[in-house]
Amino acid sequence: MIAPQDFTSALASFATGVTVVTVSEGRDDIGATVSSFASVSLDPPMLLIGVSAESYLCEVLHRRPGWAVTVLSTAQRALAGRFAAEGRPSARLLLGGQPHHRGRRSEALIIEEGVAALECETRLRIPAGDHVLFVAEVTNVDYITREDPLIRVNRRYR
Repeated sequence: MIAPQDFTSALASFATGVTVVTVSEGRDDIGATVSSFASVSLDPPMLLIGVSAESYLCEVLHRRPGWAVTVLSTAQRALAGRFAAEGRPSARLLLGGQPHHRGRRSEALIIEEGVAALECETRLRIPAGDHVLFVAEVTNVDYITREDPLIRVNRRYR
């Protein structure tokens, strides 16, 4: 049996990009920091995210097929921490004064000044232990910049 802390420590040594996933539901906007993010396919363009099955974000993603993912820049470290909070955070409150706009396809909040922003539509949900993998088709690339991406390694942002 692998001890959970050993598994977590081993994975913490692997550098990963930091994203914020946002989804609009009615009059509210939900968002959370997600570092389980990977490309899946070029044709059609697809990616996947892994979300805690117990999170409110997961609950909303089961109901709403359209969402957005922003790859954060090194200048957005504080945003990563704010969106990592548990509960039912309102994305608009967590953004503070950070520039943002609505996606053309998903209507989710797009956080500006990041590295890239992609709008997605869920195609497949896969239960995976204590997480759910959402495989999605990218329906719009909102922007791409030359900013340095925020990464997380050894439990620290860099």
